[in-house]
Formats: sequence, C-alpha cells, structure tokens
Amino acid sequence: MAKTPIPAPTDSRPLWQRLLLRRLKFLVVVALVLGIGAGLVYLFAPSLLLKADAARLAMASHVEKKTIVAGDTTWSYYEGGDGPTIVLLHGFAANKETWLEMAKGLTDHFHVVIPDLPGWGESSRNEGGDYGIPAQAARLEAFAAAVGAQHFLLVGQSMGGAIAGVYAEQHPERVASLVLMSSVGLTFKDNDFTREVKAGTNPFLYGDRAGLEALLARIFLTPPHIPGRLEDALVARNQKDHAFIERTFNQLKQPAQAFALDPVIGKLSMPVLGLWCREDKIIDVSALDTLRGGLKSSPSIGATILNGCNHMPMLEKPEETARIITGFALAH
Repeated sequence: MAKTPIPAPTDSRPLWQRLLLRRLKFLVVVALVLGIGAGLVYLFAPSLLLKADAARLAMASHVEKKTIVAGDTTWSYYEGGDGPTIVLLHGFAANKETWLEMAKGLTDHFHVVIPDLPGWGESSRNEGGDYGIPAQAARLEAFAAAVGAQHFLLVGQSMGGAIAGVYAEQHPERVASLVLMSSVGLTFKDNDFTREVKAGTNPFLYGDRAGLEALLARIFLTPPHIPGRLEDALVARNQKDHAFIERTFNQLKQPAQAFALDPVIGKLSMPVLGLWCREDKIIDVSALDTLRGGLKSSPSIGATILNGCNHMPMLEKPEETARIITGFALAH
C-alpha cells in the first residue's frame, strides 16, 4: 500500500516578513564579519584605527587632507571651508588632528588650513635639522606662500603659539590677527611642570601606558579614556620619535626659545587675543599678564580665560573655543 506523502512545511508568514527576515539575517552576518575584522585590527594593527578615527573627524569637520612641498618640507595638512582664512598651528609632540574636533565649529564660516608642523605628524623631517621656534617660523612663510594664504587669522597653541607670534612679528603683511592659545614663549609663574623640566625631566617621553596616562593627566583636566591597544599605538609612535622629541625639547627649553615671545610682543601690530584655561598646568595662566602688559603696538588686545579645561582647550572645550575664535575673527 502506497504511503501518503507528508506535505513539506510551509511558511505562512507574508512575503514581506520573509524578505525582511532574510535581510536582517544578512545584516547580522555582515555585522559579525565587520566586528571580527575590527577586533582583529584593534588587536594587531591599532594604528589603523587611529587613522580611521582621524578620517572620520576630518569628514565631520568638512576638511580634506592634502600635501604640498614648500621649502625643505613636504607638508601634510587639512583644508576646507569657505570664507576668511584661519591657519591653526599645533603644539609640541602633537599633530594637526588635535584641531579637528574644534574645526567643526569653524568651517561653515571660514577657510581653515591645519598643517602638521615640519618634523611632526605626517609632515617630513630632515634628520639633524633645526626645528626650534625661529626655524619653524621661517618654514611657515614658505608654506603660507605655497598654499596662497594672503591675509589670515593665525592661531597657535603651546609651541605653535610661539611659532605663530614670531612669524606674525616678521610677516605683519600676512597676519591679519593673531590668537595665542596656552602659548609657549611668555614669562609665567613657576609651576610643577617648569620645576620638573629644570630638574631634567622630559614629560613628553614615555615608554608604556602608564607614562602616556601620566602625560594625559598633566595636559587634560579630565583625561580622555583611550582603549588599551590604542594606547599601545600611541606609545609606539612616541618611542619611534623618541630621539627627535628629546632633541627638540632640549632646544625649546633654552631661555631664548622658552621666552621667545617676550621681546616680540611689543612689536606686534595686529589685533591679538590671548586664550588660556584657568587650570593650565603646563603654561600657567599668569602668562596672560605678560602678554597684556607687553602688547604696546597692537590696536586691539583681548584676553579670555576658560574654566573647566587645562592645556588643550580645543580638545576639552572645542565648541566654546571655536565660538571665541569666530567672534574674534569676525570683529577683526
């Protein structure tokens, strides 16, 4: 006797539900693959994640990464936005990426140019070359001419501030106005940082996660959380540049460079804004007093002190810092 065939089970759900379920399964598989890939990159190539995050921030800030040869340097820089030009100079042992979060508040109204200073970041370095304040100011003139920056607002933070101030005094025809942010180059009251430097310590050198975290605690009021393998990538980068960081730091701590702006500020002929965080543990806020007292030729002198940040206002207070710079730029 023939067996009665058992009917195959049927899915009674509507077609749209079945298609949606297939799509969701596909997306889950893709997410798992991407997650595994990201995990492998995190474990074995964390520097790629740093580059990916920089690309994300650059896209959000509406700037594009470019390169140009000017003078003895192949410069890497970000550029974007329309309007009056603002040039942003980073600090010691830093790079152009430190400005990206703040740049989001500028590119809607300004043409923003953010270079890696020669020797730092992705800009080229000449082994044994001079990367002190005067030499960098000279290189900046070659860069400004190469990118066609004619009459711009120049913003310098920390070491970048000293370079910006020296450059502005030498090239007043290019610098329409100047912002010195947590700037090296001015006399200020001794603090723990200066005492340690005088004792022979270089806080910018580190060889492990603990050293990196100690530096972050020194320059941030609230240090950012960085996942462990990304910390390892930053440690490896610092170790790779160890000799350059040590040599340049020893050069910059010499009095002629450490106080490079003291003899310069009286000659500045453009509007100048000093911008500091009240809790700056690197360059004490008393440097603002030196700046205001020394600006004899500037037609407009401004001073702004931010609360809730340390040495890196563009990272700890990016929106507020962008608003202050915007207001100063529009006023001058």
